[in-house]
Amino acid sequence: MYRQHRILVINPKSTTTNISVFHDERCIFKQRVQHHSIFNSDLAEIDNEVTVRKTQLLRALNEAGINMSKLDAVSANGGLLRAIEGGTYIVSNDVLTDLRSSYNGKHASNLGGILAFEIAKGLNIPAYIVDPPVVDELSELAKISGLPGIERKSIFHALNQKAVARQAAKELNLTYEQANLIVAHIGHGITIGAHQEGKVIDVNNGLHGDGPFSLERAGTIPSEALISLCFSGDYREEDVINKITYKGGLKAYLHTEDITEIENRIKSNDLYAKEIFEAMAYQIAKEIGAMAVVLAGKVHGVVLTGEISNSDLLTEFITERINWIADVFIYPGEYDLQALNAGTLRVLKQEETPKSYRKKTE
Repeated sequence: MYRQHRILVINPKSTTTNISVFHDERCIFKQRVQHHSIFNSDLAEIDNEVTVRKTQLLRALNEAGINMSKLDAVSANGGLLRAIEGGTYIVSNDVLTDLRSSYNGKHASNLGGILAFEIAKGLNIPAYIVDPPVVDELSELAKISGLPGIERKSIFHALNQKAVARQAAKELNLTYEQANLIVAHIGHGITIGAHQEGKVIDVNNGLHGDGPFSLERAGTIPSEALISLCFSGDYREEDVINKITYKGGLKAYLHTEDITEIENRIKSNDLYAKEIFEAMAYQIAKEIGAMAVVLAGKVHGVVLTGEISNSDLLTEFITERINWIADVFIYPGEYDLQALNAGTLRVLKQEETPKSYRKKTE
């Protein structure tokens, strides 16, 4: 007789943590827990932040009447670990060490694996991470940057991208491992990946200034102009990083990151707002076209996802430029919680073997 599984999934953000409890594929509880402070990723703050958030999460679950003893596993997003292939990983000491040290950068997602482990430990059940943002399945050609000593990194919305890719493949009557798909995650950051038979063989690094500009990120900008900016004497290193990562894109041009406001301005015949908004769509479409070349034109479908794909105007601008490539699937929003559950469930059902995270000798 088939045994059903109950899984707690955790997805921390800078000021909130999203939690859900799934009974197999069915979500039986979901809540966004608001925290009183903004997590700034300082190493000295991580353990304290985990303690505070763990207490708040357990309180929310208890108040909702969730019987913790019935859980089979806890799962979370993985954070900025070392580059690894996609899949579901057991939270090990190596995972915890690299998350606590912010090995590959500072981000609220680094809290996920630690929180999952701390909660699971008290219940004597396993903790997992699924498809962290450092999933690296790039082809060797894709890693070459054009300047020796600098290699292109794979940092992208791996969890959501792989989740919607599986969904699109299913609609095409294919498995993810059979399909060639282009997936564009359009949110505060934008990453566009070429998914070839279950591997993301090329993708832009939306966190570190590669690809289209987004709500707040500058994307790829002319190198010489950026170098001049860095050596102008007007900015410190952290100022420049902040400028292109959090103060660029639509926010810099239109002084807002409210998509509804921007769309209303366009409807009111604000030609400048329309030009900038369409320029973002243009850059997204151009990157999608580049990924079609990566896949040598053998594309089963193009998928638009992420928070901003809720904008009909934006998806219309994009689709009219790329619908010649393949059928376009639009899955608005993010599917991180469902993806965490699905990846963990495949392991619990023994459909997949959990992977082990290993530090490489440096």
